[in-house]
Amino acid sequence: MTTYKEIRGTNIEAVANDPSNPVEGQVWYNTTTNVVKGFINNPGSWSTGGNLNTGRRVFTGAGTQTAALTFGGGPSPSAAVVAITEKYNGTSWTEVNDMNTARRYLGGTGTQTAALAAAGYVPPNLASVELWNGTNWTEVNDISSARRGNAMSGITTAALNFGATSPSGEKALTELYNGTNWTEVNDLNTGRGYLEGCGTSTASLAFGGDEGPTKQTELWNGTNWTEVNDLVNVRKTCAGFGTSTAALVAGGPGDSEPKTELWNGTSWTEIANIGTGRSYVSGCGTTTSGVIFGGVPQANQVLTEEFNAGPATITFDVS
Repeated sequence: MTTYKEIRGTNIEAVANDPSNPVEGQVWYNTTTNVVKGFINNPGSWSTGGNLNTGRRVFTGAGTQTAALTFGGGPSPSAAVVAITEKYNGTSWTEVNDMNTARRYLGGTGTQTAALAAAGYVPPNLASVELWNGTNWTEVNDISSARRGNAMSGITTAALNFGATSPSGEKALTELYNGTNWTEVNDLNTGRGYLEGCGTSTASLAFGGDEGPTKQTELWNGTNWTEVNDLVNVRKTCAGFGTSTAALVAGGPGDSEPKTELWNGTSWTEIANIGTGRSYVSGCGTTTSGVIFGGVPQANQVLTEEFNAGPATITFDVS
């Protein structure tokens, strides 16, 4: 019989405490608990959450898995856009006060109690921006030009808006919001709409979009965008969330796309698929605790799925 040492090149260590930074495949014996343990690569998995009250697509979201907000969108390409806003508590969705202007293909960022919605499509394309204070939406200063399919990152007092689609074509435009006004800053390297993004106003990630669609990923350092390693799969109208060093993307571009990818600050890796493939989906959260909701095909427009990082340390059954 092959031994662990022959496979791994090391003995099973006996330690009083679990190692703080184990490597994949490492096995040890904990002399305090008298159990054999090992470390595996287990980034996480998806499970079903509570359905939206109103099924939608091409909308946006903000917040966390247990305190999420979603707003705007529409049930189908030919139907009227909606101003509906819903909040999620980790179990169920509740309708709250509507946006002032119904729209879809909008950008959004922030938290469940302080969110920003910018641009979008009725038709026509919009430049209007609205601020959510946890109870109501208020119109604030417009972005510089009407657009749709834009991505956003940051918070309501320091937000970044980038990329878009307009009648004149794909946009690389990037704008910074300081809580009052928008200022144009350095553009994306590649203009595109229907992309995703996450992070802060000084450290953001932009990925995917309608340039084919594309796998392209760019990193914002507060001044410039830099091209970094591509997505594994082409993406647009997908859900993305996290930070510039730890991000997750799921769904898109096809209506049955289930693939999920994880960004570690350097490269993307495919991980566990979402339960039901879809596009035109929205989401929010982190790479250890996230949520996606809505999207197409039609039957999926109310569906919510939650992502949770799995335990990486396992205890062996030696009975």
